Amino acid sequence: MNIPEELKYTEDHEWVKVDGDVATVGVTDFAQGELGDIVYVEIETEGETLDANEVFGTVEAVKTVSDLFMPVSGEVLEVNADLEDAPEGVNDAPYEGGWMIKIKMSDPSEIDGLLDAAAYKSHIGQ
Repeated sequence: MNIPEELKYTEDHEWVKVDGDVATVGVTDFAQGELGDIVYVEIETEGETLDANEVFGTVEAVKTVSDLFMPVSGEVLEVNADLEDAPEGVNDAPYEGGWMIKIKMSDPSEIDGLLDAAAYKSHIGQ
């Protein structure tokens, strides 16, 4: 199980990488493993400003469809267009090419409310 130490995590299994006031978001290695083969990623919130915990899109796997939740409040600056044609990128490289959105954070201090790697490991029973 890959849980990078430098990232922050949500209890809903999103990861967050912070660079200044921009946060890159994806789903964790644990989440993609639980979902199974991802066949479709739908994110139609580019340009929208959403609050933390609001749904920014969905991911569809062979077994189920899951909502994707904003880890922090902000404007969705960019959606990973590569996932439109190759959603399996989430399975293959959840922390690299499988990222989903980039957010301009409204309140960067919200990051402090997210889980660190140790807390996320505990959350998933690792």
